[in-house]
Amino acid sequence: MSSAVSQVVIRPVAGAIGAEISGIDIGGPLSPQDVARINEALLAHCVVFFRGQDLSLDQHKAFTRNFGTLYAHPMFVSEDGDPHAIHIVRAPGDKMVVGDDWHSDTTFAAAPPMGSVLYGVDVPQYGGDTMFANQYLAYEALSPGMKRMLEALRAVHSDRNRAGPQAVLNAARATKVREDANWRETINLHPVVRTHPVTGRKALYVNRMTTLGLEDMKEEESRPLLEFLFVHAVRPEFTCRFRWENGSVAFWDNRCCQHFAINDTGHASRRMRRLQLNGDRPF
Repeated sequence: MSSAVSQVVIRPVAGAIGAEISGIDIGGPLSPQDVARINEALLAHCVVFFRGQDLSLDQHKAFTRNFGTLYAHPMFVSEDGDPHAIHIVRAPGDKMVVGDDWHSDTTFAAAPPMGSVLYGVDVPQYGGDTMFANQYLAYEALSPGMKRMLEALRAVHSDRNRAGPQAVLNAARATKVREDANWRETINLHPVVRTHPVTGRKALYVNRMTTLGLEDMKEEESRPLLEFLFVHAVRPEFTCRFRWENGSVAFWDNRCCQHFAINDTGHASRRMRRLQLNGDRPF
């Protein structure tokens, strides 16, 4: 089912998550009605997509600021000195890419980013798709007993596997993170089930990339339950898959979905640009 206001048309891309928005140039000034329509679609579908956009960095920032303030990522090494713009580059021969496992962005932060706006600057003709998983549905599919148990738990989120000299990621990919000796682990506790501050819906909030354990438990004690949740959270019926083109944009709500960058572009180069929005502490 699609709906339109003026020239804006919103079409779901899958039953569980995702919608493509057409009929709008997000590189220009947006009316309050357009901003409201995009925000409504984001809240309804968890991630929205645009095609055929031509965004300078300033235009990318202007669009993103319609929905909040820009987040400065603490972990990535800035390519151009801009603390807000993350240039996600895959070079021929890279063994790894950014985001190559299921995750919500930057959950190790005390107040993780609310959302991300990712722009395809120069992408290959095929490969490098991004998958998204609806964490509302993941929570709702659990048994009543499992829901009751999880709502009493908090999880440990850390960047120790994603940055720092022990992570050893920079040797395998073009996009660099801090691996200097002055890096210090960022670690925070967040509820395993978080409540979305706008929709009021509950969503699973653990991910394989940065969730290391459960509060007051050894990591080996936490692992069986977390492993079940990691697998359950990304069941195919909760997901959609987005194929990139030059000028494509994905804008996702980091509070209710996970995503996964598929590393299947072979020897092709790929350049993306990401901005993030400040968020609040999960509750």
